[in-house]
Amino acid sequence: MKLKEKITIKDFSGQPFKIRVVEPENQNEAAFTHYLHNHKNGVSQFYKNDAVKYVKDVLTYKYPEETITNKAAEEALQYLLFDFNNAVPFPSPKKQKFKFIDLFAGIGGFRLAFQNLGGKCVFTSEWDKYSKKTYEANFGEVPFGDITKSETKNYIPNSFDVLCAGFPCQAFSIAGKRGGFEDTRGTLFFDVAEIIKNKQPKAFFLENVKGLRNHDRGKTLATILNTLREDLNYYVPEPQIINAKKFGVPQNRERIFIVGFRKDLDISEFEYPEPTNENAVLEDILEQEEVSVKYYLSTTYLETLRKHKARHASKGNGFGYEIIPYDSTANAVVCGGMGRERNLVFDDNLTNFKPVTKISGEVNREGIRKMTPREWARLQGFPDSFKIVVSDVQAYKQFGNSVAVPAIQATAEKILEKLNC
Repeated sequence: MKLKEKITIKDFSGQPFKIRVVEPENQNEAAFTHYLHNHKNGVSQFYKNDAVKYVKDVLTYKYPEETITNKAAEEALQYLLFDFNNAVPFPSPKKQKFKFIDLFAGIGGFRLAFQNLGGKCVFTSEWDKYSKKTYEANFGEVPFGDITKSETKNYIPNSFDVLCAGFPCQAFSIAGKRGGFEDTRGTLFFDVAEIIKNKQPKAFFLENVKGLRNHDRGKTLATILNTLREDLNYYVPEPQIINAKKFGVPQNRERIFIVGFRKDLDISEFEYPEPTNENAVLEDILEQEEVSVKYYLSTTYLETLRKHKARHASKGNGFGYEIIPYDSTANAVVCGGMGRERNLVFDDNLTNFKPVTKISGEVNREGIRKMTPREWARLQGFPDSFKIVVSDVQAYKQFGNSVAVPAIQATAEKILEKLNC
């Protein structure tokens, strides 16, 4: 079994020490950080036992000659609570107006938006180890792992207000005649529905790709809505396609938003947010200083892109690379494929053309480069103080998979208005 080294906590002298954590998943580590975040709001009971066990394991590793009791571990845990939030880039708000959970959390786009509105996140889950690393670096919390596992679901506390989930869109089996809860088994949406059914939050906020609306000729979305409305008994207004570019970021990114309210709250109408009309353009998010030569395309690769585009153009197709004008809007950032090549920019600030990576040919002298991960972060509405602690490859993946924070926050405000939060 693979081991990794990781700075985890400080000993009583205040000095950090290294421990070795077993991969791929350590739920006690997640419970430990969740306990530290929630010790004042009554949720800590869900995490305390495993948090104590985690601290005991850490101290046993650090001091093998000592006998570490549960009492000693619990005292150490209480010691660690002091000044915990001081080192967290995006701590929970001091005045907490409501509680929410963050499923399929990615790098925390939902969390940023809801924390900005006074929300306290009491549970988060994410299976990707690199996303978990970014999440921890920015929120001081290790997400729990695979939400499809019952042992992960068992950590979810009761009595939170809003469930947030940017659940992946999988192929649905709708062979059943009913087209409801039972027909979603085998999909990740079923896990979301199961949690809603068992925990009964006041509201939920789901996000997915625009194509969900027409997937399988509309049957997939119909199954989802039937589950939420009929089986789970929530008021669910018609989902809406929201474009991030209408909420202050220069990215043409359309996503489907689905919100719902528990019927006993007597909420019978809901209006999605109106566009903010903040007309941001590409120039607003580009780096002002010279960026690394590694982001500039090689002459060989640029020629390959041009030939590829010409081949498609000759067949009447519009596929191929694209250079975005400064006064325009970027295409949607995506996980891979042509994601970066569809959002190339002109930048003539480069002064050192010596490659720092292995490339074929030379660095192009036309000033054509890819956007940097930080620029992708800005396209998604992440502040510059958001830490990028992974490789460029992983960072592009993470921001491409993320939600656009301003669009999420604008919709969250509307939800909270209905909940009087």
